[in-house]
Amino acid sequence: MRNPHHLNAAYVLYRKKVPLLSSLVGFLSNGVLDLLWWQILLATVVLTHITIVSVTVYLHRCQAHRALELHPVASHFFRFWLWMTTGMVTVQWAAVHRKHHAKCETDEDPHSPRTYGIRKVLLAGAELYRVEAKNEETLRKFGYGTPNDWLERNVYAKYPSLGVSLLAVVDVALFGVAGVSVWAVQMIWIPFWAGGVVNGLGHFWGYRTFGTADASTNVAPFGILIGGEELHNNHHAYVTSAKLSNRWYEFDIGWMYIRLLSALGLAQVRRVAPTPHLVKGKVVLDTDTVRAVLLNRYDVITRYARAAEREYGKELKRVKHVSRRERLEMLHEVRRWFRQGQTGQGSSRRLQLTGIYERNQKLRTYVELREDLLAIWERSTASPEELLLHLQQWCHRAERSGIAALEEFSLRLRQYACREA
Repeated sequence: MRNPHHLNAAYVLYRKKVPLLSSLVGFLSNGVLDLLWWQILLATVVLTHITIVSVTVYLHRCQAHRALELHPVASHFFRFWLWMTTGMVTVQWAAVHRKHHAKCETDEDPHSPRTYGIRKVLLAGAELYRVEAKNEETLRKFGYGTPNDWLERNVYAKYPSLGVSLLAVVDVALFGVAGVSVWAVQMIWIPFWAGGVVNGLGHFWGYRTFGTADASTNVAPFGILIGGEELHNNHHAYVTSAKLSNRWYEFDIGWMYIRLLSALGLAQVRRVAPTPHLVKGKVVLDTDTVRAVLLNRYDVITRYARAAEREYGKELKRVKHVSRRERLEMLHEVRRWFRQGQTGQGSSRRLQLTGIYERNQKLRTYVELREDLLAIWERSTASPEELLLHLQQWCHRAERSGIAALEEFSLRLRQYACREA
């Protein structure tokens, strides 16, 4: 027969251990916060959104393009957050992105859908980034001006995987078993949205506000989900602008955060995209007009393209042997050409699809004047006097073309002026 004292001692020990084991199981299951499923989902959305903001404000607009300056407090917060949530190194991200702009849509572009295909960039954009981030020549040529202090050298750049490992521990501690899923979502958020959607769809699908020389597009006019990066065509038009929205219907949530940081004294905006400044009644062309036209070149070519597109559309409707589908396809081709921000020999081939170009003097005038207009920007290194002469000749020709739309465009061009400081 067992000693009753031993039985009592065992029972007391059991009573003490059960609550301890129960508490441990509860902790592992629910974490410190002990949140409901919808609260965990909301927390995940907030955490990933902070990461998106860190990428667009700190890595993209501040570090890669110097569109704004950040207070050390804000800068260090973003660096630490990105180390924990992505493991990305500032010099690598900035260098790869700058190379993308320098070599856009060429074989040297680190992640162009034209080179790799949309499927590859969309689904494996992060892998393309990692490959280019190991290119020492890219880092040496494009990684200038990024942080190189003790923390960067000895923590962030030296142990990029340590941060995401610590994040996994923190997520499990806060959310319990569900923290594993929270961590997984955080790990794929930037690779998919930034590496895939922006770099992939942002050069494949969407609308174009400006006729840039590349294939960049605005994926959506409401830049919320990816922090404003949805407005990718706007960014390629004005690379160093801290604000990515340009039209009244566009919204850039990243710009909202920048304005908030500025109000708190944590950020200073250096540059934003110019807005056309027109002086009503101004008819005299001067060097100030030339500077304003050069500064607002994408606005100028976009407005010119719209006028030419309307004319071409009218002529297409008069062609009887072309189906509606073919008409829309040709109009789309011509629209793409007119809105390109560069000249090109033989580019007018697209306008000759139905013979309209040869027999329509009005359309030929539009094409020729477009080439002459773009030539002004290609001569931007010429003297102000030479550029002024070229612009005067262009306006003189447009206003004597006998085409009302060109005359109106030329008169509007004369009204461009630089804003007073």
